[in-house]
Amino acid sequence: MDLPFSLFIALKYLRPKRTFISVVTVISILGVLLGVAVLVIVLSVMSGFDQMWRDKILGFNAHLTVAGWKVIEDDREIIDIIEQAPGVVGAAPYVQGLVFIQRDDRIFTPFVRGIQPDEERRISRIPEHMTAGEFAIEDDEVLVGADLARRLNAWTGDKLLLYSPRNFTSASDELYLPTELTIRGIFDLGMWDFDMGYILTTLDTARNLFGLESGVHGIQVMTTDPYQAPETARAVRRSLGGGYNIQTWMEMNRQLFSALRVEKNMMFFLLIFITVVAAFGITNTLITLTVQKTREIGLLKALGYSSGHIMRIFVWQGLISGVIGTIAGIGTGLLILHYRNDLMHAMTTRFGWELFPKELYHLTEIPAKTSGMDIAIIAVSVMVICTVAGVIPAWRAARLDPAKSLRYE
Repeated sequence: MDLPFSLFIALKYLRPKRTFISVVTVISILGVLLGVAVLVIVLSVMSGFDQMWRDKILGFNAHLTVAGWKVIEDDREIIDIIEQAPGVVGAAPYVQGLVFIQRDDRIFTPFVRGIQPDEERRISRIPEHMTAGEFAIEDDEVLVGADLARRLNAWTGDKLLLYSPRNFTSASDELYLPTELTIRGIFDLGMWDFDMGYILTTLDTARNLFGLESGVHGIQVMTTDPYQAPETARAVRRSLGGGYNIQTWMEMNRQLFSALRVEKNMMFFLLIFITVVAAFGITNTLITLTVQKTREIGLLKALGYSSGHIMRIFVWQGLISGVIGTIAGIGTGLLILHYRNDLMHAMTTRFGWELFPKELYHLTEIPAKTSGMDIAIIAVSVMVICTVAGVIPAWRAARLDPAKSLRYE
């Protein structure tokens, strides 16, 4: 296959030779490789964290939450209607509120969620994350998150004193005593907000804590596809009519996901400057090359090649350097991602470095999720930058006067 003349000359200039130019070219390509590899690794890890938080949130909360403007009294009828809506797998009622827990001299303020264990199994993954005891509670029992149990220095069989808001806000002369509950089990979802901030008890116990004779605060709904939750929410809203506040898990955690998205975009914006610095190296290499090839450029122009042909030679060189660096960088980044946990464990064992302390992140491995869209954006952005890097030397080469270039030939 015949190559365009400008591409043929560009490839000829890029052939490795034992000259200063070839060394600088290799260093410039290595700079592009490094920038691309870092981008691939960082964006994949941040996408992995995003996916991890989604999985943990869905492990504790259902996909939809249906609440009234006040206590829902006819919860059984509402659940029957909800379960008839398309896309709904199951629904379960709950009562939830803030309580005070006392054990010895330690006091904490988690949320208590009253549930019906049999129905909760259909809409929650907590039964899969029990680390002690079992997912079965009676009226005087409670399930506690692992972090809260650790802070309380409590284990299964231990007793806790629960104070509801009624213990402090009652204006009558009636005295409300704290409720004593026994720890039946401990769950560990691996997310601080849930493992530290929630305890589970029976629906009747929660009603007694918050002074409810009947009814529930809301209904959790599990759908066939969590990422189609907005469509299912619309179907449930049509079935129930007005008077209910229906939120998806995405809406309830909008702030977290918005923060993760902003962080990811900012990391891309900051790390792309590594590639910009490498592109300056390409520009410097091509400018030096134009100086070395001044006579050859003058000869080409004397033979009738236009300024456009000369410009395309150096633009091709910038693009080719970008393509080589991008492909090598993507390969290097994916290779490091594949062995990321082995590298982390080796660094911890050899040097004692903990990149993700378990006490803080509750992680034994680094999460990562490589997105084809992220790879495409990185590749296109880097190749555009490297191509633009060849414009300045190309424009300089195109402006050379053939008579002056060949004056001393």
